[in-house]
Amino acid sequence: MIQKLAACCLFVSLCFPQNRPEPVTGNLPAQPLGASDLLALSVYNSPELSRLIRISAEGDIQVPMVKERIPVAGLMPAEVEKRISAAFTKEGLLVDPAVTVTIVEYFSRPISVMGAVRKPLTFQASGPLKLLDALSRAEGIATSSGPDILVSRHDPAHGELIKRIPIRGLIDLADPELNLTLTGGEEIRVPEAGKVFVVGNVRKPGTFAVQDGSGLTVMKALAMSEGLMPYASKQAFIYRRESAGNKTEIPIELKRLLDRKTADIPLEANDILYIPDNTRKRLSMTTLERVISFGSTTASGLLIWGAAR
Repeated sequence: MIQKLAACCLFVSLCFPQNRPEPVTGNLPAQPLGASDLLALSVYNSPELSRLIRISAEGDIQVPMVKERIPVAGLMPAEVEKRISAAFTKEGLLVDPAVTVTIVEYFSRPISVMGAVRKPLTFQASGPLKLLDALSRAEGIATSSGPDILVSRHDPAHGELIKRIPIRGLIDLADPELNLTLTGGEEIRVPEAGKVFVVGNVRKPGTFAVQDGSGLTVMKALAMSEGLMPYASKQAFIYRRESAGNKTEIPIELKRLLDRKTADIPLEANDILYIPDNTRKRLSMTTLERVISFGSTTASGLLIWGAAR
Protein backbone atom coordinates (compact mmCIF):
# COMPACT_ATOMS: atom_id res chain seq x y z
CA MET A 1 0.00 0.00 0.00
CA ILE A 2 2.82 2.39 0.91
CA GLN A 3 4.58 1.64 -2.39
CA LYS A 4 1.38 2.31 -4.38
CA LEU A 5 0.86 5.59 -2.51
CA ALA A 6 4.43 6.64 -3.21
CA ALA A 7 4.01 5.84 -6.91
CA CYS A 8 0.79 7.88 -7.08
CA CYS A 9 2.49 10.82 -5.38
CA LEU A 10 5.37 10.63 -7.84
CA PHE A 11 2.94 10.61 -10.80
CA VAL A 12 1.04 13.61 -9.44
CA SER A 13 4.26 15.51 -8.81
CA LEU A 14 5.42 14.90 -12.37
CA CYS A 15 2.15 15.69 -14.14
CA PHE A 16 0.95 18.51 -11.86
CA PRO A 17 4.03 20.42 -10.64
CA GLN A 18 3.51 23.22 -8.13
CA ASN A 19 6.97 24.72 -8.65
CA ARG A 20 8.89 25.47 -11.86
CA PRO A 21 10.09 22.03 -12.98
CA GLU A 22 13.71 21.15 -13.46
CA PRO A 23 14.69 19.73 -16.87
CA VAL A 24 13.66 16.08 -16.92
CA THR A 25 16.42 13.70 -17.94
CA GLY A 26 15.77 10.48 -19.80
CA ASN A 27 13.00 11.89 -22.02
CA LEU A 28 12.56 10.58 -25.52
CA PRO A 29 14.66 12.62 -27.94
CA ALA A 30 12.94 15.63 -29.48
CA GLN A 31 11.82 15.06 -33.07
CA PRO A 32 9.15 16.60 -35.30
CA LEU A 33 5.79 15.42 -33.98
CA GLY A 34 3.15 13.46 -35.83
CA ALA A 35 -0.27 11.87 -35.51
CA SER A 36 -0.89 9.70 -32.42
CA ASP A 37 2.23 10.84 -30.57
CA LEU A 38 1.59 11.19 -26.83
CA LEU A 39 2.68 14.44 -25.14
CA ALA A 40 2.94 15.52 -21.51
CA LEU A 41 1.79 19.11 -21.03
CA SER A 42 2.98 20.85 -17.87
CA VAL A 43 1.97 24.45 -17.02
CA TYR A 44 3.84 26.14 -14.19
CA ASN A 45 1.58 26.88 -11.18
CA SER A 46 -1.49 25.62 -13.11
CA PRO A 47 -1.91 21.92 -12.34
CA GLU A 48 -5.47 21.97 -13.69
CA LEU A 49 -4.05 22.58 -17.17
CA SER A 50 -1.33 19.93 -16.96
CA ARG A 51 -2.12 16.55 -18.51
CA LEU A 52 -1.29 13.95 -21.16
CA ILE A 53 -2.45 14.84 -24.67
CA ARG A 54 -2.59 12.59 -27.73
CA ILE A 55 -2.09 14.20 -31.15
CA SER A 56 -5.08 13.50 -33.37
CA ALA A 57 -5.00 11.80 -36.76
CA GLU A 58 -5.35 15.29 -38.28
CA GLY A 59 -2.17 16.41 -36.50
CA ASP A 60 -3.66 18.78 -33.91
CA ILE A 61 -4.30 18.78 -30.16
CA GLN A 62 -7.05 19.99 -27.86
CA VAL A 63 -5.67 21.97 -24.93
CA PRO A 64 -7.88 22.47 -21.83
CA MET A 65 -9.72 25.81 -21.66
CA VAL A 66 -8.68 26.68 -25.25
CA LYS A 67 -11.54 26.79 -27.75
CA GLU A 68 -9.66 26.11 -30.98
CA ARG A 69 -7.56 23.05 -31.67
CA ILE A 70 -3.85 23.70 -32.14
CA PRO A 71 -2.05 22.19 -35.17
CA VAL A 72 1.26 20.65 -34.10
CA ALA A 73 2.18 18.03 -36.73
CA GLY A 74 5.73 18.53 -37.96
CA LEU A 75 6.66 20.84 -35.09
CA MET A 76 9.37 20.35 -32.50
CA PRO A 77 8.27 20.24 -28.82
CA ALA A 78 9.72 23.73 -28.21
CA GLU A 79 7.57 25.11 -31.04
CA VAL A 80 4.50 23.42 -29.57
CA GLU A 81 5.25 25.06 -26.21
CA LYS A 82 5.19 28.49 -27.89
CA ARG A 83 1.88 27.78 -29.62
CA ILE A 84 0.22 26.55 -26.43
CA SER A 85 1.57 29.52 -24.48
CA ALA A 86 0.23 31.90 -27.13
CA ALA A 87 -3.17 30.17 -27.01
CA PHE A 88 -3.40 30.56 -23.21
CA THR A 89 -2.50 34.23 -23.52
CA LYS A 90 -5.03 34.79 -26.34
CA GLU A 91 -7.81 33.21 -24.27
CA GLY A 92 -6.90 35.45 -21.33
CA LEU A 93 -6.23 32.46 -19.09
CA LEU A 94 -2.64 33.21 -18.12
CA VAL A 95 -0.11 36.00 -18.43
CA ASP A 96 3.29 34.90 -19.74
CA PRO A 97 2.60 31.19 -19.01
CA ALA A 98 5.55 28.80 -18.55
CA VAL A 99 4.64 25.75 -20.66
CA THR A 100 6.68 22.57 -20.94
CA VAL A 101 5.94 19.85 -23.50
CA THR A 102 7.74 16.52 -23.34
CA ILE A 103 7.31 13.43 -25.48
CA VAL A 104 5.93 10.39 -23.67
CA GLU A 105 5.44 8.01 -26.60
CA TYR A 106 6.10 8.15 -30.31
CA PHE A 107 3.45 6.57 -32.54
CA SER A 108 4.05 8.51 -35.75
CA ARG A 109 7.44 6.98 -36.54
CA PRO A 110 6.93 3.27 -37.19
CA ILE A 111 9.69 1.18 -38.71
CA SER A 112 8.64 -2.20 -40.13
CA VAL A 113 11.08 -5.05 -40.67
CA MET A 114 9.64 -7.96 -42.63
CA GLY A 115 10.50 -10.83 -44.93
CA ALA A 116 13.44 -13.16 -44.42
CA VAL A 117 14.32 -12.08 -40.87
CA ARG A 118 14.16 -14.17 -37.73
CA LYS A 119 11.52 -12.03 -36.02
CA PRO A 120 9.48 -9.67 -38.22
CA LEU A 121 8.28 -6.67 -36.23
CA THR A 122 7.16 -3.04 -36.27
CA PHE A 123 8.51 -0.63 -33.69
CA GLN A 124 8.54 3.11 -33.09
CA ALA A 125 11.72 5.09 -33.73
CA SER A 126 12.29 7.11 -30.58
CA GLY A 127 15.26 8.72 -32.30
CA PRO A 128 17.50 8.26 -35.34
CA LEU A 129 18.95 4.76 -35.60
CA LYS A 130 20.92 2.74 -38.11
CA LEU A 131 19.73 0.04 -40.48
CA LEU A 132 21.81 -2.58 -38.66
CA ASP A 133 20.11 -1.59 -35.39
CA ALA A 134 16.70 -2.25 -36.96
CA LEU A 135 17.84 -5.62 -38.29
CA SER A 136 19.23 -6.44 -34.86
CA ARG A 137 15.80 -5.82 -33.33
CA ALA A 138 14.45 -8.36 -35.82
CA GLU A 139 17.09 -10.81 -34.49
CA GLY A 140 19.04 -10.79 -37.73
CA ILE A 141 18.61 -11.92 -41.31
CA ALA A 142 17.41 -15.47 -42.02
CA THR A 143 19.54 -17.87 -44.02
CA SER A 144 16.81 -18.00 -46.68
CA SER A 145 17.26 -14.33 -47.59
CA GLY A 146 18.09 -13.03 -51.01
CA PRO A 147 21.15 -10.89 -51.75
CA ASP A 148 19.58 -7.48 -51.10
CA ILE A 149 17.56 -5.49 -48.56
CA LEU A 150 14.90 -3.07 -49.79
CA VAL A 151 14.42 0.07 -47.69
CA SER A 152 11.40 2.13 -48.71
CA ARG A 153 10.04 5.40 -47.42
CA HIS A 154 7.17 7.57 -48.59
CA ASP A 155 8.23 11.04 -49.61
CA PRO A 156 5.41 13.60 -50.02
CA ALA A 157 7.20 15.22 -52.97
CA HIS A 158 8.45 12.12 -54.78
CA GLY A 159 6.18 9.30 -53.64
CA GLU A 160 7.64 5.93 -52.66
CA LEU A 161 11.43 5.95 -52.52
CA ILE A 162 13.15 2.56 -52.50
CA LYS A 163 16.84 1.95 -51.88
CA ARG A 164 18.45 -1.44 -52.55
CA ILE A 165 21.13 -2.41 -50.01
CA PRO A 166 23.37 -5.43 -50.79
CA ILE A 167 23.60 -7.65 -47.71
CA ARG A 168 27.20 -8.60 -48.43
CA GLY A 169 28.28 -4.96 -48.56
CA LEU A 170 26.33 -4.05 -45.42
CA ILE A 171 27.36 -6.97 -43.22
CA ASP A 172 30.37 -8.76 -44.68
CA LEU A 173 32.18 -5.68 -46.00
CA ALA A 174 30.80 -3.34 -43.29
CA ASP A 175 30.37 -0.45 -45.74
CA PRO A 176 29.29 2.49 -43.53
CA GLU A 177 27.50 4.21 -46.42
CA LEU A 178 25.10 1.27 -46.69
CA ASN A 179 24.18 1.44 -42.99
CA LEU A 180 21.41 3.98 -43.56
CA THR A 181 20.12 6.30 -40.87
CA LEU A 182 16.43 5.69 -40.15
CA THR A 183 14.16 8.27 -38.58
CA GLY A 184 10.78 6.50 -38.71
CA GLY A 185 8.35 5.80 -41.50
CA GLU A 186 10.66 3.31 -43.23
CA GLU A 187 9.72 -0.17 -44.37
CA ILE A 188 12.56 -2.69 -44.47
CA ARG A 189 11.94 -5.75 -46.62
CA VAL A 190 14.33 -8.69 -46.83
CA PRO A 191 13.12 -10.77 -49.79
CA GLU A 192 13.41 -14.52 -49.73
CA ALA A 193 15.94 -15.99 -52.12
CA GLY A 194 14.53 -17.76 -55.14
CA LYS A 195 14.43 -21.55 -54.85
CA VAL A 196 14.90 -24.50 -57.16
CA PHE A 197 13.11 -27.73 -56.34
CA VAL A 198 14.94 -30.99 -57.03
CA VAL A 199 12.57 -33.95 -56.90
CA GLY A 200 12.41 -37.57 -57.89
CA ASN A 201 15.19 -40.11 -57.96
CA VAL A 202 18.06 -38.32 -56.27
CA ARG A 203 19.60 -39.22 -52.93
CA LYS A 204 18.54 -36.04 -51.16
CA PRO A 205 15.58 -34.25 -52.76
CA GLY A 206 14.88 -30.76 -51.51
CA THR A 207 14.88 -27.06 -52.21
CA PHE A 208 17.98 -25.01 -52.92
CA ALA A 209 18.40 -21.24 -52.81
CA VAL A 210 19.18 -19.39 -56.01
CA GLN A 211 21.21 -16.29 -55.23
CA ASP A 212 21.78 -13.66 -57.91
CA GLY A 213 24.95 -14.51 -59.73
CA SER A 214 25.27 -17.91 -58.06
CA GLY A 215 25.04 -19.71 -61.41
CA LEU A 216 23.01 -22.68 -60.18
CA THR A 217 22.93 -25.32 -62.91
CA VAL A 218 21.58 -28.84 -63.34
CA MET A 219 24.97 -30.37 -62.48
CA LYS A 220 25.31 -28.23 -59.35
CA ALA A 221 21.76 -29.08 -58.28
CA LEU A 222 22.46 -32.80 -58.71
CA ALA A 223 25.63 -32.44 -56.65
CA MET A 224 23.71 -30.61 -53.90
CA SER A 225 21.16 -33.46 -54.01
CA GLU A 226 24.05 -35.93 -53.48
CA GLY A 227 23.67 -37.54 -56.89
CA LEU A 228 21.28 -39.86 -58.69
CA MET A 229 19.69 -43.01 -57.32
CA PRO A 230 20.66 -46.26 -59.13
CA TYR A 231 17.24 -46.57 -60.79
CA ALA A 232 17.04 -42.97 -61.99
CA SER A 233 16.02 -42.40 -65.58
CA LYS A 234 18.54 -41.00 -68.05
CA GLN A 235 15.90 -38.51 -69.12
CA ALA A 236 15.17 -35.62 -66.77
CA PHE A 237 12.96 -32.56 -67.07
CA ILE A 238 12.97 -28.94 -66.02
CA TYR A 239 9.49 -27.57 -65.39
CA ARG A 240 9.43 -23.80 -65.61
CA ARG A 241 6.57 -21.36 -65.22
CA GLU A 242 7.08 -18.29 -67.35
CA SER A 243 6.24 -14.74 -66.20
CA ALA A 244 3.07 -14.83 -68.32
CA GLY A 245 1.95 -17.96 -66.46
CA ASN A 246 2.72 -20.41 -69.26
CA LYS A 247 4.25 -23.77 -68.32
CA THR A 248 7.37 -24.96 -70.10
CA GLU A 249 8.85 -28.46 -70.09
CA ILE A 250 12.55 -28.66 -70.90
CA PRO A 251 13.84 -32.23 -71.49
CA ILE A 252 17.40 -33.04 -70.40
CA GLU A 253 19.52 -35.93 -71.65
CA LEU A 254 21.14 -36.76 -68.32
CA LYS A 255 23.54 -39.33 -69.76
CA ARG A 256 24.94 -36.87 -72.29
CA LEU A 257 25.12 -34.18 -69.60
CA LEU A 258 26.95 -36.44 -67.12
CA ASP A 259 29.30 -37.60 -69.89
CA ARG A 260 30.02 -33.93 -70.64
CA LYS A 261 28.82 -34.30 -74.21
CA THR A 262 26.46 -31.38 -73.84
CA ALA A 263 26.67 -28.05 -72.06
CA ASP A 264 25.39 -27.68 -68.51
CA ILE A 265 21.96 -26.05 -68.21
CA PRO A 266 21.35 -23.02 -65.95
CA LEU A 267 18.39 -23.09 -63.58
CA GLU A 268 16.11 -20.22 -62.68
CA ALA A 269 14.19 -19.42 -59.50
CA ASN A 270 11.12 -21.64 -59.01
CA ASP A 271 12.31 -24.23 -61.51
CA ILE A 272 11.44 -27.85 -60.75
CA LEU A 273 14.19 -30.29 -61.71
CA TYR A 274 12.49 -33.68 -61.92
CA ILE A 275 14.33 -36.97 -62.34
CA PRO A 276 11.82 -39.81 -62.89
CA ASP A 277 12.65 -43.47 -62.43
CA ASN A 278 13.55 -45.77 -65.30
CA THR A 279 10.05 -47.26 -65.59
CA ARG A 280 9.24 -44.39 -67.98
CA LYS A 281 6.36 -43.32 -65.76
CA ARG A 282 6.57 -39.73 -64.71
CA LEU A 283 4.54 -37.08 -62.96
CA SER A 284 3.14 -34.02 -64.68
CA MET A 285 4.17 -30.49 -63.77
CA THR A 286 0.77 -29.80 -62.21
CA THR A 287 1.06 -32.89 -60.01
CA LEU A 288 4.58 -31.99 -58.94
CA GLU A 289 3.51 -28.45 -58.03
CA ARG A 290 0.68 -29.79 -55.90
CA VAL A 291 2.89 -32.31 -54.16
CA ILE A 292 5.56 -29.72 -53.46
CA SER A 293 2.97 -27.29 -52.12
CA PHE A 294 1.70 -29.80 -49.57
CA GLY A 295 5.08 -31.31 -48.70
CA SER A 296 3.84 -34.71 -49.82
CA THR A 297 5.52 -37.70 -51.53
CA THR A 298 5.68 -39.14 -55.00
CA ALA A 299 3.68 -42.14 -56.05
CA SER A 300 6.77 -44.28 -55.40
CA GLY A 301 6.97 -43.02 -51.83
CA LEU A 302 10.10 -40.88 -52.29
CA LEU A 303 10.16 -37.71 -50.27
CA ILE A 304 10.35 -34.78 -52.66
CA TRP A 305 9.96 -31.86 -50.28
CA GLY A 306 12.81 -30.74 -48.10
CA ALA A 307 13.48 -27.86 -45.74
CA ALA A 308 14.80 -24.75 -47.38
CA ARG A 309 18.56 -24.43 -47.03
